[in-house]
Amino acid sequence: MSAKPQVYQLSIPSSRKNINLVEEFFRSMNGKFNLPDEKLHALLVSVTEAVNNGIIHGNKNDESKYVTLRCTMNGKTLTVKIKDEGDGFKPDNVANPLHEDNLLATGGRGVFLMKAFMASVKYNAKGNEVTMVMKL
Repeated sequence: MSAKPQVYQLSIPSSRKNINLVEEFFRSMNGKFNLPDEKLHALLVSVTEAVNNGIIHGNKNDESKYVTLRCTMNGKTLTVKIKDEGDGFKPDNVANPLHEDNLLATGGRGVFLMKAFMASVKYNAKGNEVTMVMKL
């Protein structure tokens, strides 16, 4: 009989000052998950990028709107869903940060980093929820 999946959730108002709450949430969860430092760092980078995108681009810094994180640990798989209340976006329209025209840009690397650090990154049809999977 397999262990029951562990599920944790956090909702934050859409203000960049709340990013520290996200990091605290994952650091406290790591007491249960025991991720090695390298995996925890990759997770924190990916999650904070996704939450920042939800706050800034999705919810337009509107503190009456929330970004919600839902984490499920099931065996050797950690799944993180991050959803905002915005109109969504088309992930295929995000510029490649490695293209020479974008190398000196000050932003635009979040989606790239998420894909680099996670086993999979998928968006819902609307584009306002990302599901990221990390194999442990």
